[in-house]
Amino acid sequence: MAKNAGSAPVTTNRVAVVERNLDDYLDSAAPAANLLGPDEALRPGSGLSARKARELFEDMVASRALDVAARELKRTGRSFYTIGSAGHEFNAIVGALTRIDDPAFLHYRSGALMQARARQLAGSTPVFDTLLSLCASSDDPIARGRHKVWGSKPLWVPPQTSTIASHLPKAVGLAFAIARGRRTAVETGLPKDALVVCSFGDASANHATAQAAFNAARYVHKRGNPLPIVFLCEDNGIGISVDTPRGWIEECYSNQTHLDYTLAQGSIDEAWDACAGAIERCRATRVPAFLHLKTTRLWGHAGSDVETTYRSNEEIEAVEAGDPLLATAKHLVASGAATPAQLAAIVRGTRARVMAGAEEAARRPKLETREEVVETLAPYDEAAVRARSTRGLRPEARAELFGGQLPEQQRSVARRTMGAQINAALHDLFLQYPHTLMFGEDLAKKGGVYGVTQGLQKRFGIARVFDTLLDETTILGIAQGAAHVGFLPIPEIQYLAYIHNALDQLRGEACSLQFFSSGQYRNPMVVRIQGLAYQKGFGGHFHNDNSLGALRDIPGLMLAVPSRGDDAARILRGAVATAEACGRVVCVLEPIALYHEKDLHSDGDNLWLRDYPAPTGELDDPLLPGDLGVHDPEARDLLVVTYGNGVRLSLRAARRLSEQTGKRARIVDMRWLAPLRCDALEPHAAACGRVLVVDEARATAGGVADAIVAHFAERDYAGPLRSARSADTYVPLGNATACVLLGEEEILAAMKEILA
Repeated sequence: MAKNAGSAPVTTNRVAVVERNLDDYLDSAAPAANLLGPDEALRPGSGLSARKARELFEDMVASRALDVAARELKRTGRSFYTIGSAGHEFNAIVGALTRIDDPAFLHYRSGALMQARARQLAGSTPVFDTLLSLCASSDDPIARGRHKVWGSKPLWVPPQTSTIASHLPKAVGLAFAIARGRRTAVETGLPKDALVVCSFGDASANHATAQAAFNAARYVHKRGNPLPIVFLCEDNGIGISVDTPRGWIEECYSNQTHLDYTLAQGSIDEAWDACAGAIERCRATRVPAFLHLKTTRLWGHAGSDVETTYRSNEEIEAVEAGDPLLATAKHLVASGAATPAQLAAIVRGTRARVMAGAEEAARRPKLETREEVVETLAPYDEAAVRARSTRGLRPEARAELFGGQLPEQQRSVARRTMGAQINAALHDLFLQYPHTLMFGEDLAKKGGVYGVTQGLQKRFGIARVFDTLLDETTILGIAQGAAHVGFLPIPEIQYLAYIHNALDQLRGEACSLQFFSSGQYRNPMVVRIQGLAYQKGFGGHFHNDNSLGALRDIPGLMLAVPSRGDDAARILRGAVATAEACGRVVCVLEPIALYHEKDLHSDGDNLWLRDYPAPTGELDDPLLPGDLGVHDPEARDLLVVTYGNGVRLSLRAARRLSEQTGKRARIVDMRWLAPLRCDALEPHAAACGRVLVVDEARATAGGVADAIVAHFAERDYAGPLRSARSADTYVPLGNATACVLLGEEEILAAMKEILA
């Protein structure tokens, strides 16, 4: 874009210029000779009446006044957010044309849409609610001061902080779940003709996450499923300072199959009619819609953005000449829908109301303590979880489910491995929780790469157990959307390495929802991830990934890693009960190398097999954070803390240690790595006097060794502390894995060293 070299000076207060342009017009304009009645259309054949047009204008002015107030509050040090909606006010049309039982996922420039939507609910105070959010006040009814978001429980607007369209996949997921609710008799709380609205900018449309959402919507509809979503692309032609090529959005989306494209532009009544047609078709046909709304962007990306560094004076003034408020005022006056005096009164009254509200919002209380900030991040009620985990299973229903031979009665080797016990646990959980869904790549017909989900689709049907397209972003998006409307999703990620493709769906979206909505919205789910290493050389890095840090880094995420089949079943019960009772996002990382492992010390000893813990028997308690697995609890020479594959390896090394030195090691399986209950280790550490952490993750992979050693060091633990970890490298293919993965010999050596 052209720079300012050689151009005349231009005032930096462009807010005042744009406001003055509107005021000057309204002060000088003459009313039309013939005024329309309240219910008359602005032009013949249009669906927009004079009354509704004046309401839209008021909502647009309110949104604009909020942008002005945000900048004034920021200038005086009383607020913290100035990304505004100025120039995007035609999105109020979509707010008026959709219902408050049409869930809406909104990006940050949808201010006028929010104002128009709130008009449908008597008693709403969208202006003041927004001002409280701008000031980060704890009185803000949605985020309570944690962020400036568009959000409202009564208006069915889950809060989004996304700037790069990462909210689109879950919007697709919710649209998918509307019909799935009818097929599974799960009450979604939405009418059968509800649709989903999802807004974003033209620059965000280029993001891989947005592309995944568009592709998934088309794919789902191609497969014959209803997908009632309106993708609202608010196209202002620029992303911060980078222009969108002219015609780019239309070229990309106007000819896509299984996507109903509509261009909305022109006067307010022309845009209204185009939007109305797109929304009505989507509601009636359940075909995904791409609504391309032409907008402009006034006053830069945010208050801190100096447009003159990348736009010339002439370009800035040309953009301001397209101000939708000024254009709408001229059109309403010319058509006779309103007089200049009527519109001027709306402008003056709304500005005064907003500024008065801003003064009051700035005085409202803020979050002041750590406890207040994190209160809604990770709700957890252990008593409620334990109570929930044992409800809803009838013995006669289980007998029918398993054909008379219950998994706890099985004694064959094949039915007592971890893989088989996870399969049995999933069957029990699907029986216990009728609103569960399971989906992912290859898990339905095939039963998963390792056979862990075999039989579930046959028993519970394609509506509850189904294959997805090969895209982890979509899998996690479906999970979030379905969880919004009453489902309890159990998505599967085929390998740990694959989740890195879609990690922001957990970090930026799923795990932040309760935090930013103050617990008013939740997306409970249990994400099963097949991973870790030790697969006897199979697959190389992409199938032998021991990088835990990306998961343990996510605020609020719970992470469990079982080491044996019976533990896996009880961990899954605890994970599902926690998601259900507390709304949490839980990941269960299943060690692939242990799925079919039978032996502990020698081939054929079958010591790694366990009986299935019956969910209605003595071992029906779930395993939750702090429920440690303790092996050789009488040992007092050394405490070994580990998890996953490390448990079996440490037990093998401990046997050799005892044979060679007479020393005994107490092996503790953490089971849960987030939250990491180091406090539960303290009695064991005190009894043993030495602590060795055996961490199969590589040194910088975010395992648990750093945290556990730090916990004891910071508490002045008197005994020696050591750790043994895998090499800091990718996992190679073939037998070379033994060179880099933590092995039995290294663990034994570490045991002897700390005992020396």
